[in-house]
Amino acid sequence: MCGRYASSRRPEDLAADFEAVPAPGQDPLGADFNVAPTKDVYVVRQARERDAEGAPTGASHRELRVVRWGLVPSWAKDVSVGNRMLNARVESLTSKPAFSKAARARRCLVPADGWYEWSPREHAPGKQPWYVTPEDGGGLAFAGLWEVWGRGEDRLYSCTVVTAPAVGALATIHDRMPLVLPRERWADWLDLARDDVEALAEPTPPELVEQLEIRPVGPAVGNVTNGGEQLTARVDPVSSPADQPALF
Repeated sequence: MCGRYASSRRPEDLAADFEAVPAPGQDPLGADFNVAPTKDVYVVRQARERDAEGAPTGASHRELRVVRWGLVPSWAKDVSVGNRMLNARVESLTSKPAFSKAARARRCLVPADGWYEWSPREHAPGKQPWYVTPEDGGGLAFAGLWEVWGRGEDRLYSCTVVTAPAVGALATIHDRMPLVLPRERWADWLDLARDDVEALAEPTPPELVEQLEIRPVGPAVGNVTNGGEQLTARVDPVSSPADQPALF
């Protein structure tokens, strides 16, 4: 699963990297090295354009928007539903009512520096946290879905991160991972004309996974009130990820 991640890039840098236009009237988010469910996060979506009367023009553009992490379907009675919708399993994207319509028409990218996983310690109690991030210091794009709930001042944009079976070395620390999309798949994932979800949600390429560092980090990340770049600093693990079984 993906229950915590880091996101420190400035909105202007994200807009440039994803070739997106920032949504108007939104305050910028600060760097967050311990992003947790229900927090505000950035997503990139394909936004339909409208004329002065509010009618669709048929055009669209990539938009960088602040949304709440935890998908709230439009039919939900209240926003608390989102507390249980932080992840969407790729295997049930088109069959689970909470995700099926969004999977076909409201897909997004969730920018991240990296994400955290936890694995059991073999020779000690508790779990070892790991930070998974590109070795070259670049960014990542998780596959996501977005929704809008409510009307007027109560309107809430929200998102969920799509997860898939872990690939390659990542399976040594957890059996699942965010569906990380390489740059060449971003346009297809955002394409409003595409509804072939199974094809769009193919696994993360092994060669992308090989470029990720699986870094042992300290236990402070387990507390959502902790923050700062020090959460991603390498520590000496109790045991190596190669010694850890995959979780099932």
